[in-house]
Amino acid sequence: MRLNEIREKHGARSVRKRVGRGEGSGVGKTSGKGQKGQKSRSGVSLLGFEGGQMPLYRRLPKRGFKNIFRKNMAPINVGSLQRAIDAGRLDASKPVDEAALRAAGLIGGVIDGVRLLAKGTINTKLTVEADGASKAALAAMEQAGGTVNIKPPKREKKPRQRKAALKKATSQGGDE
Repeated sequence: MRLNEIREKHGARSVRKRVGRGEGSGVGKTSGKGQKGQKSRSGVSLLGFEGGQMPLYRRLPKRGFKNIFRKNMAPINVGSLQRAIDAGRLDASKPVDEAALRAAGLIGGVIDGVRLLAKGTINTKLTVEADGASKAALAAMEQAGGTVNIKPPKREKKPRQRKAALKKATSQGGDE
């Protein structure tokens, strides 16, 4: 094989369509854009425009909101805990926390905490550290002889109030 013999696979690159190069090319004159008007020109923006009629997205009422303070909890079912213990991915003698659940492959990605739910059955005595749990999950864990330690919610530090500090500074040394 020589450098001058190297070729791409057939069809690896498609030839660019050269438009507006004469009527004989098949895409001359209007370049495949049809006739005149706004849509035949570049920069056309007609999405949602209904010819002056009130558009659909403005006729329909607004509904709901997005809670910016929502916590993204990873749901963990007691049944999946039991399956992980049976498979040997979780050690029942050690407390099960977020790090242990990650190591077992039960949770992944960015989360704010773990919430224990009651789907499935558990029959192993287990200590689980979670950020939340349903009443049914607590009952199922108690029935198996295990415990659930629910961590208190994390309080995020608020930034200091700059206004109060400025007011205090101006009232002390501003009367000269």
